[in-house]
Amino acid sequence: MANERGSGPDRATTRAWQAIGGAADLVERVSYRGAGEVLPAALPVRELARATVGACSLAAAELLAVRNGGPVPEVPVHEGAVATAFVSERHLLVDGRRPTSFAPLSGFWRAADGWVRTHANYPHHRARLLSALGLDTGTGPDGLAEELLSRTAHQIQETVYAEGGLAVAVAPAPAPGGGPGGAGGFTVAGLPPAGSEVLGGAGDRRLPPAALPAAGVRVLDLTRVIAGPVATRTLALLGADVLRVDAPGLPEDPDSHTDTGMGKRSALLDLATDEGRSTFEALLETADAVVTGYRPGALDRHGLMAEDLIARRPGLVVAQLCAWGWSGPWAERRGFDSLVQAASGIAAIEAGPDGRPGALPAQALDHGTGYLLAAGVLRALTERQADGRGRRLRFSLAGTAGWLLNGIDPEPAAEGGYDAEAWLTGAASPYGPLRYALPPVRYEGGPGDWAAPATRWGGDPALWL
Repeated sequence: MANERGSGPDRATTRAWQAIGGAADLVERVSYRGAGEVLPAALPVRELARATVGACSLAAAELLAVRNGGPVPEVPVHEGAVATAFVSERHLLVDGRRPTSFAPLSGFWRAADGWVRTHANYPHHRARLLSALGLDTGTGPDGLAEELLSRTAHQIQETVYAEGGLAVAVAPAPAPGGGPGGAGGFTVAGLPPAGSEVLGGAGDRRLPPAALPAAGVRVLDLTRVIAGPVATRTLALLGADVLRVDAPGLPEDPDSHTDTGMGKRSALLDLATDEGRSTFEALLETADAVVTGYRPGALDRHGLMAEDLIARRPGLVVAQLCAWGWSGPWAERRGFDSLVQAASGIAAIEAGPDGRPGALPAQALDHGTGYLLAAGVLRALTERQADGRGRRLRFSLAGTAGWLLNGIDPEPAAEGGYDAEAWLTGAASPYGPLRYALPPVRYEGGPGDWAAPATRWGGDPALWL
């Protein structure tokens, strides 16, 4: 049932589950325990959040049942755990220190004819933003605000994009019923929340009985920031050996890595070198899944197209994540959750009384897409048990935004109280003592926490356990 009131399968969970190829009747295994009005917003964020976690939890339970035989376990999901996990980066404490979520030059700014949203959390993005606008590297918020006010929103968007930076015009709220909306030719209308395609011949990999759904599964994690790493830390929770692989010259923010690196290991590989490629191919030979979080085509020069990977490793699951969708004029642009919110009309819907654009109460596109992606990988592994074949899965922040805007009906919140402290825990780590959010993905008998905290970024050998 959907919740404590026994009103039948939750519609949003059913939609998420069917989007990744699940059989509708299994959704009855999922139940929700309410925590009141968590994740409050104009849009149905609570409904999106619990549906993606519910679908992921069900995918884990299904794979466990297929591996071991017997019925699919019940899937009780607590909305308090979901709400806490969806803002896990805000609850993180590293040696008593609270990380900074957004840099001073990231945010909403007035333009000559409206608003723009910038993203400058990484040093190279900050440098490109300032360079595109002809500003000195030491320019602060006041200087940026003055310059942006002299240009139109669309001009800012295109000028910064041309320099490899990140800024988008804030779009008006979409028309009722999912009209075009969007900024500068971008729209989320019609984008699916997930896509799947069977590729290649059958491989010889089948998963034996195990105590955890993903035990023995080897995952190459080529993702950054939130959505992809949330997906792979979830697979690690469920028993997978997840090895995150990054290029040596593109450091990750240590706090972001600490939050999303739970249960995983982290190695550096330069795929532009013969040594790096050789090491990657050796890892690929026994991998079960490759998860990527880069723009369409960005990894093609390294021979990492899904078709090629599956041809080299029959039965491989390749899950691909991008910001703006897999076709259309924006597909190859860089993007983040906050920018997709701005360009899709979400920021306008969540605007305050003064008309200033607003934001969802969480990086909900990131976290929701992450859980949906993990669910897709688990379901692909379940299907592979039957046919041995590989799959290409595709997800996008824009697809999740379109689903939030057009595909989820608001549901009344169940009664209950919410105290984030109930869903926080602590552990020692290489970065110092941690306080962090517990994982929300649950099924009867499943793990309640990761086996280990994040290791140091880039500090592990590029080897399977």
